[in-house]
Amino acid sequence: MARKNLIGVSDEPAPAAASAHAVASSRPIAGFVPPPRAANPVGGITKSLSSITSKMERAQDLEKQLAEGQSIIELDPASIDASFVSDRLALDGAELAQLADQIRENGQQVPILVRPHPDIKGRYQVAYGHRRLAAVRQLGQKVRAVVRDLTDDQLVVSQGQENNARTNLSYIERALFASKLEDRAFTRDIIMAALGVDKAALSKMLSVTKLVPLILAEAIGPAPEVGRRRWMELAEKLEKTKIAAILKVLEADDARARTSDERFQIAFNEALKKTVATADQDQKATKAEPWAPHDKSVSVKLTKTAKRATIALEAKDGPRFAEYITSQLESLYQAFRESEKSATGE
Repeated sequence: MARKNLIGVSDEPAPAAASAHAVASSRPIAGFVPPPRAANPVGGITKSLSSITSKMERAQDLEKQLAEGQSIIELDPASIDASFVSDRLALDGAELAQLADQIRENGQQVPILVRPHPDIKGRYQVAYGHRRLAAVRQLGQKVRAVVRDLTDDQLVVSQGQENNARTNLSYIERALFASKLEDRAFTRDIIMAALGVDKAALSKMLSVTKLVPLILAEAIGPAPEVGRRRWMELAEKLEKTKIAAILKVLEADDARARTSDERFQIAFNEALKKTVATADQDQKATKAEPWAPHDKSVSVKLTKTAKRATIALEAKDGPRFAEYITSQLESLYQAFRESEKSATGE
């Protein structure tokens, strides 16, 4: 889907910057490391070489735009606030430490993008570069940044597109990002542009977030290896009565020690276990002997479990007898209550 250049980074005429461009083109992008190629081809590869190349090209294009003709300044990280809508469930501590080591050794090669804070004078708000900002904070040094005036629409689109270009969010993080943008009344066009998806893919993302509550998604974590199909399967198996039980399992120490992908599988197994248990309970329903008058004009069958009872009325008079019973429900229920009182002696 073709996107408009909403942030206008490359609209201004750029001065000659051959040396800067040469450096940008030859060195790796900070925060974007291509996945290592397996020694032998294996089945079930989810990322093709073409998609990896495409992401690298988008990352290099972003870096080129920033390097050509942009004013880069140094800011105190303490003066910079996060974007008004978060796009990650959590920052990976190991990856953040690795990025901090890269910046310590080679400097911050790629600036972050910020805008003047819309509500607080003298402060800034990140459009993209949250991981780099966090890494620089760890190092206790100033952060290199490009400052631009951005609308809310421009900020979220640049935020989403930069994540697509550098380090992709997991499926559930992208879905939650879409949900948060919708909650803030952003249009579907803006959300699709930010995530780089079409209407059908966006609808599926939003359907998952409606069925998987945020508290459960946070307990599971980003689950980077879990894609759309598995999240939709989990969403379909969830019921409100199960969520508390699943959360209790995920809060146990052994579950907390697992990876996010493993916690997803734990939650999935619990949801599946509950579904099977419910099905078993339904199969254990007891059936009473059917009742019928001498002429067999109606047949009444009762099936019940601990919490449910079903009465089926069949034969010639079945439908009309059902209508008659329905019309007499008030008096029948009062008679039932009176019989209960008599039985208990109240």
